[in-house]
Amino acid sequence: MAWTLSDDLDAFRAHAGGFLRARPDVNTTTLSVSSTLAALGIDVYGDRPPVFGWWHAADGEVAGAFLRTPPYPVALSAMPEEAAAALPAALAGRDPAPPGVNGPAAVAEAFAAAYGRENSGEVRVLRHERLFRLGTLRPPQPAPAGRARTATAADRDLLVAWWAAFRRDAGLPSSDDGRMIDDRIGGGRLMLWETGPEPVAMAAMGAPVAGAARVGPVYTPQAQRGRGYGGAVTAALSQAALDAGVRDVLLFTDLANPTSNALYQRLGYRVLGDYTSYAFAR
Repeated sequence: MAWTLSDDLDAFRAHAGGFLRARPDVNTTTLSVSSTLAALGIDVYGDRPPVFGWWHAADGEVAGAFLRTPPYPVALSAMPEEAAAALPAALAGRDPAPPGVNGPAAVAEAFAAAYGRENSGEVRVLRHERLFRLGTLRPPQPAPAGRARTATAADRDLLVAWWAAFRRDAGLPSSDDGRMIDDRIGGGRLMLWETGPEPVAMAAMGAPVAGAARVGPVYTPQAQRGRGYGGAVTAALSQAALDAGVRDVLLFTDLANPTSNALYQRLGYRVLGDYTSYAFAR
């Protein structure tokens, strides 16, 4: 039982792709990020080269995977806790040191505890999240004023600004999101809610992989919040995904936000599991 590390995206997808695609729901982050790297470029998340890895169980089968796209944390798939606990030692000495880790709750906890022991540094919980999968879609009733429409290239400047605002609100690193925005516009996977000449909310979705696609980000400017626009545009995008043949429509919520957690459940999203993000002191 051991980790294999690689800087080669093609090798990662060849060795770990089958494992990740077998459960595209619980492995949504590692699967979607690796697919985005392949589609949009190895530098789409930042200039530093990514690192990848897969875990061989005692029977020789791949039973876990991770990736890291600096400046982002280590992202873990589902895996045995012993695999997660062994990973910090395998990563030791790699530059830059990871700022944190995220993944299924028990797996991320095992990695974070081992990382703290290896590095004698502070480890703190950054965020508790919950992964949801759409069951039967129930659009909000009554629907808020306005309508959904698919974003176009003419909306790009607004979307770049909103994407950056979403990052600030979520405490995420700043990034050049132009390629991801263009990809979603080109694929018809970015929708706006509008009540007049100006949009009031947006919802985006990554490209489907192995029958699954994840909603995010969803953003409503501060002045427009509390009016149901975010839920309405999410429902419209979710319906569009179903119409396009997506089997598993997924999304993450921050458990510190009870409003959004309740909203998505009213729309028909059902709990799949809990995920945790940890931050490491530098």
